[in-house]
Amino acid sequence: MKLKITVHGVAYEVEVEVLDIGEGFPTNIPSPLPQVQPVSAASPAAAAPGPAKPARARGSAAKRSAGGAVTSPIAGTVMEIKCKPGDAVSEGQVLLVIEAMKMNTSIAAPTAGKIKAIPVAVGDTVIEGQALVEFE
Repeated sequence: MKLKITVHGVAYEVEVEVLDIGEGFPTNIPSPLPQVQPVSAASPAAAAPGPAKPARARGSAAKRSAGGAVTSPIAGTVMEIKCKPGDAVSEGQVLLVIEAMKMNTSIAAPTAGKIKAIPVAVGDTVIEGQALVEFE
């Protein structure tokens, strides 16, 4: 069977062949099958621990370059900016959100500091390694 496939605007004509050897694949199943023992249900007290401690917001492993800028770990589109110049941020605080391949990635501050500038805007396309947030 011939198919026409287009990849990045380039059309390729490929031929696909169905291989049917007409036989199954050999398997080894132990005989007799091992017996499975039922697991007892956990007591309600053990199954419901107390309230969990709130976790610190975790973002991606954003890197702070030597010039004091947080760079993008991935290529994508800036979807949300959660800080502004002059803001004091703490380590782990989410600074912005980048979407790549329909997945949102939170970019967190690698260290505490004060925001000097944000050279990107919502809707901008960024590349890996591009400066996203500059620190003082």
